Amino acid sequence: MMLAAIEIPMLSEVVIILGLATFVIVLFRKFKLPTIIGYLLTGIIAGPTGFNLVGSPDEFDALSEIGIILLLFVIGMEFSLKNLAAIKNIVLIGGGIQVLLTIAVVTGLTVLLGFELNTAIFIGFLFSLSSTAIVLKLLQEQAEINSPHGKIALGILIFQDIVIVPLMLFTPILAGVAENVWLELGMLTLKGVLVIAAVIFSAKKLFPWILDQIAKTKSQELFILSTVGICFAVAYGTSELGLSLGLGAFLAGLIISESEYSHQATSNILPFRELFISFFFVSIGIIFDGMFMLQNLPFVIALTVGTFIIKGAVAAFAARVLGYPLRTALLAGLCLFQVGEFSLLLSKSGLDYELLTPEVYQYFLSVSIFTMAITPFVLMKLDKISYFIMRSRLLKKMNRPLDNVGKKAREIEKPAEVLDDHLIIIGYGLNGRNLSRAAKSAGIKYVIVELNAETVKEESKKGEPIHFGDAVSGHVLHHIHAEKARVAVVAISDPVSTKRIVQQLRSINPSLHLIVRTRFVAEMEENYKLGANAVIPEEFETSIEIFTRVLNKYFIPNASINEFIQKIRSANYEMLRDIPGAGGLDRISAQIPEMNVTAIRVLKGKNEVVGKTMKEAQVRNKYHVTIIALKRDTETITELGGDTLIKCDDILYVMGRPQNIEDFSKVVAGVER
Repeated sequence: MMLAAIEIPMLSEVVIILGLATFVIVLFRKFKLPTIIGYLLTGIIAGPTGFNLVGSPDEFDALSEIGIILLLFVIGMEFSLKNLAAIKNIVLIGGGIQVLLTIAVVTGLTVLLGFELNTAIFIGFLFSLSSTAIVLKLLQEQAEINSPHGKIALGILIFQDIVIVPLMLFTPILAGVAENVWLELGMLTLKGVLVIAAVIFSAKKLFPWILDQIAKTKSQELFILSTVGICFAVAYGTSELGLSLGLGAFLAGLIISESEYSHQATSNILPFRELFISFFFVSIGIIFDGMFMLQNLPFVIALTVGTFIIKGAVAAFAARVLGYPLRTALLAGLCLFQVGEFSLLLSKSGLDYELLTPEVYQYFLSVSIFTMAITPFVLMKLDKISYFIMRSRLLKKMNRPLDNVGKKAREIEKPAEVLDDHLIIIGYGLNGRNLSRAAKSAGIKYVIVELNAETVKEESKKGEPIHFGDAVSGHVLHHIHAEKARVAVVAISDPVSTKRIVQQLRSINPSLHLIVRTRFVAEMEENYKLGANAVIPEEFETSIEIFTRVLNKYFIPNASINEFIQKIRSANYEMLRDIPGAGGLDRISAQIPEMNVTAIRVLKGKNEVVGKTMKEAQVRNKYHVTIIALKRDTETITELGGDTLIKCDDILYVMGRPQNIEDFSKVVAGVER
């Protein structure tokens, strides 16, 4: 007896899509093309325009919706309530300006093209939203989600995800079929307040306790099940209240981010997110009518270019109003120029209410696909595109703080104190704060440049010498007298901006000692080529800290550990130090293997050097190091002779091998060998 075949809905389509996507993505990876474009192409090939391998794209809506939910859930987990509060101005003010101004501009232009006002406003709704799924995914991949322009993009996208609900409620009004929309809006506002209160309570009290109890079971399956359950439960709850699923997923992520289990939850969710988000991009490709686009290609391209300029300019304007420098505002605008996935959802309502004709709908889809398709290429070349735009005469005139930005954005216009031989700290994160404390303790004059206006305002009240500005700008660097500084430390999380800043600083002050903090070893070489004297990669120093603690636990002597650290640093740092651009004494140590330059203070006590002349001490012959300069009180002596006397409390600038320098430092410290 033969068993009847079991028909599973969509199984054949899923198999086809996954197989085709695998083949396409392999090719895209081979040619180093963005995978998002590969998923769009997969949908086009499998859809009606291509080989018609799948049925209606509506069948994939559920899968793609899950992808968006998981994407926003992960973003929420990597964020926190504290971080969200820190960008509240971006969300409310920046997002509000971007959405309302885009609607106004697009409505005006659409009316000029002959559309009725209600249709024109609805088209403004569609073009006011950007792609959360694409932009956040790319910013995460490029490690720019925490950069200034990344935070602006995130804040505005959060506002867009919230505003989609009232936009959908206004759609029936525009079509003339709404009943009591104002009552609905009032109820929606009340529900929103209740949801926020519930999220804060859950994040602080409820879910940390629940996750703690689950973690105690030591069951990975239960932990994954509960994490996904929380995500979909909160998303479902917000959906039932009339808010979007995506907003609920983001809030669920925020709730879990406040617990100590957020990193484990993120690692569990990521594989599922990548799978389901691919269905979203494939579904967009399926609904694309390639024949319509080819028949109307010139007009579609013109609309795409117009969308790029208008949306990018409006988002940049919103960032400028918030007080960000022009370059950062441009980067944010370049992130948000595309049409978003929620616009595609909203456009279907427009068809249902006959606000859009089928022809206008296809134009909108074509422009949407075009803008989404070019987004990965634009985000990969953000720095070059922004640099090109900044060179235009019009933008140079606009590169001044707006009149209504307020005091926060004009901090850089304050006259800076006269500085000389000072330390420049660029970026006031954890590294910048610690460095400023150390400089203050040591009595070193320093000045800070920071791009976060709120941080500048708060730290200025505390008396910190901090200035608002983008250090990529030569004007900002001249304002803090970079040409007279001795040392500059670049400690920001934006690798592209870091390179620009290094280039600017080196051109302004060739003798400046320039230290750069990077995240990865792979970023070292280019920064050295641009003129950095020292590049400290976090991942490398973290590995040193880890093995140091491990060796300590095995009771390995400190001297042996330090020797091993020196070897590791020599092998991994010095191989990159012979790159042209490193200046001054660092170039000497770069070209001579295992040579360091160090400052050593001559301490009180009995030793073989203090009170003797250079000739009598015979430092080079006895200790195999060279004294190249010394500092006495406020005077630095660089012309040393045989009769130069070494006194107590002198600071000696010594060059030699690390071990020889260490031995000599013990001598001048009065330590018996």
